[in-house]
Amino acid sequence: MKKTAFLLVALSLSWAALAQHNAKEVQADIARHRAMAEAHEEAAKCLESGKKPEQCAKALQTACKGLALGKYCGMKHVH
Repeated sequence: MKKTAFLLVALSLSWAALAQHNAKEVQADIARHRAMAEAHEEAAKCLESGKKPEQCAKALQTACKGLALGKYCGMKHVH
């Protein structure tokens, strides 16, 4: 029950913070998400081409520099 209450509070705070963004900030977020999506698409194509995962991960890190937090461009897999 405590976890559910915590989740609800966290979600409402997140939505409140999101509502405070002005139109310019929202457009910047949209552009950032599209750039991250493009970088991830290129990483998928890299893997499909048969290149080593380490090589593709390095290219993803380079493409995402300054876009997202962490070295996996906003995504981390279970493996």
